[in-house]
Amino acid sequence: MFELFLILLSAFVYASLHLLNAWIFSSLEITPHVGLIYLPAFIRLLNVLVLGKVRGTLATALGGIFLMQVFSDHSLIGFLNVLCSAAGPLLAVLVFRFYTGRDVRLLSLKDLDTVTIGYCIANAIVHHLVWMLFDPRQLVAPHQLLWMMLGDFNGALIGAYALKWAATRFNIGGPTQRS
Repeated sequence: MFELFLILLSAFVYASLHLLNAWIFSSLEITPHVGLIYLPAFIRLLNVLVLGKVRGTLATALGGIFLMQVFSDHSLIGFLNVLCSAAGPLLAVLVFRFYTGRDVRLLSLKDLDTVTIGYCIANAIVHHLVWMLFDPRQLVAPHQLLWMMLGDFNGALIGAYALKWAATRFNIGGPTQRS
């Protein structure tokens, strides 16, 4: 029951941060789906790092579904965007584990930097592939993919360093991933 609570709480935090980010950083948006700072990128990654691959991905997907309700978006592309948002951090963590043979260490800035960069690349590529195939109108400019990577990187890195600070401050250590 507590795990369900954490998943729902994480989904709510993700959706709320998405709305707050849109309000605070609206002047830094390139398109409605691409901005120069996207703080929820960190929450997506944090969900997978802390809750585990399955529960973290589920939390992000539920947060995306909450956002679809807020925006009254019941379209196929809206749902595909949710799947892309949930898949990006999962892909980054899986690729990290494949190449290193271990889980991400939350106290390692190198690990956090590496998985953050991997997440930013995976998220932007997955979104843009889906947009290319299902909604080319989302592709506004050729350099948009790089802007999305940069916005996700800025948001995720701000969050990753905040996580590093909190983990050190509150003596939380070691790999905490669960399946």
